Amino acid sequence: MIDFHAHILPGIDDGSKDILETKELLKMEYQQGVRQVLATPHFYANHESISHFLEKREESKRQLEALVQTDTRLPELRMAAEVYYFPGMGKAEMLSRLCMEDSSLILIELPFAQWTGGMYEDVKNIMEKQHLTVMLAHVERYVEFQKDNSIWDAMMKLPLYPQINAGSLIGRGKKRRFDLKFIRSGTSFVLGTDCHNMVSRPPNMEGGRAVIAGKLGDGYLEKIDALGRELWDHA
Repeated sequence: MIDFHAHILPGIDDGSKDILETKELLKMEYQQGVRQVLATPHFYANHESISHFLEKREESKRQLEALVQTDTRLPELRMAAEVYYFPGMGKAEMLSRLCMEDSSLILIELPFAQWTGGMYEDVKNIMEKQHLTVMLAHVERYVEFQKDNSIWDAMMKLPLYPQINAGSLIGRGKKRRFDLKFIRSGTSFVLGTDCHNMVSRPPNMEGGRAVIAGKLGDGYLEKIDALGRELWDHA
């Protein structure tokens, strides 16, 4: 299985603080059955240049290379970013540099606020004019802010790929109820852990998948895995 959202690179954002924590995070991912992880450190265009971000990411990646090569019980890693929305990003050609390595797949984080027509147009332009494949980060976290659902409905009709945080399926709450309703609607989606550390936000793919299997059946997991493999191999 594949984790499409993980703050697992050491010392680059508010995720793993060092190589030792990264190793523990990767071990936990592997123990839960994850065999591929997309490393998605935060990128904020209004805080840093893309060149500075990529330099930091490359340095963090170098710290990991020896670790991954010498331990076969760790998942395969590919570099990407969680790109926070900024106005006009639909025309920002730099986005291609933030895609998953050797692909056109980009993970976008939208604001925790009422979505606007401008946000919709930017996401649409990323796909139609830049020809990138959009994955929308942790969709369950935006719903409570959508007092007007018209933009949400339009966004979800675009040919993008929603990503659900596996941990949001665990426990009892609004996010879990949304997730199960969203899954039952038949919308194609992928899972990510959005893990940041070993204490408050550890990998939780196993628990989230168990809820899906228990509530909806193993067939849903098979669909998730098939879509994930297609995106990992061919996006």
